[in-house]
Amino acid sequence: MNIGIDYMVFFKISSIIFMYKTYIKPFIDFLVAFTALFIISPLLLIITFLLALANNGKPFFFQNRPGENGRIFRIVKFKTMTDEKDSKGNLLPDSKRLTAVGKFVRKTSIDEIPQLWNVLKGEMSIVGPRPLLPEYLGVYNKRQRKRHLVRPGITGWAQVNGRNAISWNQKFEYDVWYVEHISFKLDLKILFKTVKKVLVSEGINTANMATTEPFNGRN
Repeated sequence: MNIGIDYMVFFKISSIIFMYKTYIKPFIDFLVAFTALFIISPLLLIITFLLALANNGKPFFFQNRPGENGRIFRIVKFKTMTDEKDSKGNLLPDSKRLTAVGKFVRKTSIDEIPQLWNVLKGEMSIVGPRPLLPEYLGVYNKRQRKRHLVRPGITGWAQVNGRNAISWNQKFEYDVWYVEHISFKLDLKILFKTVKKVLVSEGINTANMATTEPFNGRN
């Protein structure tokens, strides 16, 4: 009798999670992204203009990223670094290419806002594991690949628990934990913690680096 009751409870919870992940969450994502872009469009125009001046007419950064089930899409972010190169044609270190306005945009996480367009297109979610580089797909272990069972997000559980200040393995554990516990309540918690992190500019960079080091399957 208890087994039957437990099964019914499990089935009900699983159905609720499926409904939220498949239908409710995408609808909320679209509504939030559309509303946010409409409200902050004047700010985005100003930032676009300033970054265009700082980056020789290139205010945006585009790059292929793997999304849900590993499908590749083109992410859009504000471009915070120039394309300056050394005498051998190699890009200068990130810290030397980071412009003054780019540093502000990165510190306040404004560089992530254009990804609301990816949310409108159904490629991303407001909350989910961050979309990383395609080359990482080949070095994930079986557990780490579970992060691609949901749409990637602008912010996520790893971002509010250390962001670039924690190791790759820690990030992936947070990502997979989120996939296994996805819910509306958890998404709200992440959004509130994200606002707090942005206000205090916590975990933006790794120690002594403008960005984090690449993932090689071991770090």
